[in-house]
Amino acid sequence: MSHFRFAAVICILLTTIPDLAAAEKMNVLFVVSDDLTNNTLGCYGNAANKSPNIDKLAAKGVKFERAYCQFPLCNPSRASFLTGLRPDTLKVYENSTQFRKNVPDAQSVGQTFQKGGYFVGRVGKLYHYGVPGQIGTDGLDDKPSWQSAINPKGRDKDDEDKDLIFTLTPNAKGSARFGGSLSWLAAEGTDDEQTDGKIAAEVVKMLETNKDKPFFIACGFFRPHTPYVAPKKYFEMYPTDKLKLPEVPENHRENLPAPAFGSAKAEQDKMTDAQRRQALQAYYASTTFMDAQVGLVLESLEKLKLADKTIVVFISDHGYHLGEHGLWQKMSLFENSCRVPLVIYDPRTKGNGKSCARTVELVDLHATLAEMCGLDASKTNGSSLKPLLDDPTAKWEKPALTQVSRGTPTATGAPAGKNPFFMGYSMRDERYRYTEWDGGKKGSQLYDYDTDPGELKNLAQDPKFADVVKRMKALLPQGGK
Repeated sequence: MSHFRFAAVICILLTTIPDLAAAEKMNVLFVVSDDLTNNTLGCYGNAANKSPNIDKLAAKGVKFERAYCQFPLCNPSRASFLTGLRPDTLKVYENSTQFRKNVPDAQSVGQTFQKGGYFVGRVGKLYHYGVPGQIGTDGLDDKPSWQSAINPKGRDKDDEDKDLIFTLTPNAKGSARFGGSLSWLAAEGTDDEQTDGKIAAEVVKMLETNKDKPFFIACGFFRPHTPYVAPKKYFEMYPTDKLKLPEVPENHRENLPAPAFGSAKAEQDKMTDAQRRQALQAYYASTTFMDAQVGLVLESLEKLKLADKTIVVFISDHGYHLGEHGLWQKMSLFENSCRVPLVIYDPRTKGNGKSCARTVELVDLHATLAEMCGLDASKTNGSSLKPLLDDPTAKWEKPALTQVSRGTPTATGAPAGKNPFFMGYSMRDERYRYTEWDGGKKGSQLYDYDTDPGELKNLAQDPKFADVVKRMKALLPQGGK
C-alpha cells in the first residue's frame, strides 16, 4: 500500500470514529411528575385508576416497588436527585434556596451529560417552580444544567387569573391560595391547551430536532400538583360516588409523636366527606391527564425510531397523601409521602419486565444514568442501580433515608424563637421504617410492613423490637441528630 493510500485510510478512520462513538451512545429521556403517589397508578396496584401509558412503560422496564425520595418537598428533593447529593450535603430544606448558593461547584446530572458530549435540554419543571405562580418562568432553575430550557404556559394559568379554580383557602395570598392548599378545576378545552399538554408538544419537538445526536432530554410535568386542573373528560372518568375514602382510626393523631403530623393543615382537617371525594376525583383526573401526556412523549420515541436506543426514566419528586393518616399533600415521614414511583427502561438490560423489591433512593439516579451511558459522574451520595436493572433480585443491602424539617430555620446563632427548627430522619429497609424526631427527643416510630402496611401500630417502644430499633437507629445520620 502506498504512503498516500495509507494516509487516506487513516484519515477516514479518524474522521469516522467520533461518528461511530456518537451512534453507540444511549439517549436518555428523563420524565418527572409532580406530587404523584404510587397509589393512583395501575402498575402499583390501583386497578380503579387509569394510567395506561405509565403502566405500559412499567411492564417494559424495571419497576421499583420500594423507591424513596430524600426529602418530601419539591425543591430539596429535586435539587437532590438532579445532583445526586443528599439534602444535608446541599443544605436545602425549603422551597426558596437555589442549591448553588450552598454548593456552587456541585455537578448536576445535566452537566455530567454535557461533559459526555450530549445535547442536554429540559422542558417544564425539573428544578423547583412555585406552582402555579411560577409556571411559565425559570423558577429556581439551574442554568448550567441545560443547553436549552423551555417554559410553556397554558390555559390553566389563564383560568387561575380568571378566578375559576376552587380552593380551600380563597383568602390566602400567593402560593398558599392554590399551590399550598387543595384546589381544583374541571377545565374547559383540550389537553393541548393545558401547560402539561404544551410541555409534551415541546418535548416532542426537542426530540425531533435532536434525534440524530446523543441527547439527555428532561420532561417535567406539573400535574398532579395542586391545583388539580385537567380537562373535564378526565373528571368524568371518576364519579365521586364511586370513590372510597381512607379510614383513619379514632385518636390516631393523639397516639403518635406530634411532629409526625406537622404537615397537617386546619382547612384540610375541616373538609367534609363530599369535599374529600371531590379532591380525590380531581387528583385522579389530573393524574390520568398527565399520563396521557406521558403517552404522547413515549409515542414520539417510537415514531422517531429512537425507542431502541433511549433509556427512559419515570419518577415523581416525592410521594403524596390523599387522606391517609388524616393527611393531605406531602411533608410527612409516613410511607405515602416518602415512597415514589420509579421505572427505568433500558432496552439493553436483562431485568426488563420485572419488579424490584429492593429499597432504592432517588439520589441514586445520577450515578445510575452516568454508568449506564459510560460517563464519568462527579462524586455523588448515591449508588448505581445498574446491578438491579440486570437482576432485580440481586443482593442489595442499602436502606433508604428520607428526612423532613419542622419549625422555622434561623440564621446561625439566632434565637430559636417559638417555632424551633429541627429535623426528622426516617430509615426504610425492605421490612421496617424507623423514624426519629429531633434525634428522638420529640418521639420515634417503628413500623413492620409485613404485618402493618398501613402504619397503624407504632412499635418503637415495644421491647420485642428493641434490636430492630437499635439496628435502624445506628443507620441514621449521627444517630438521628
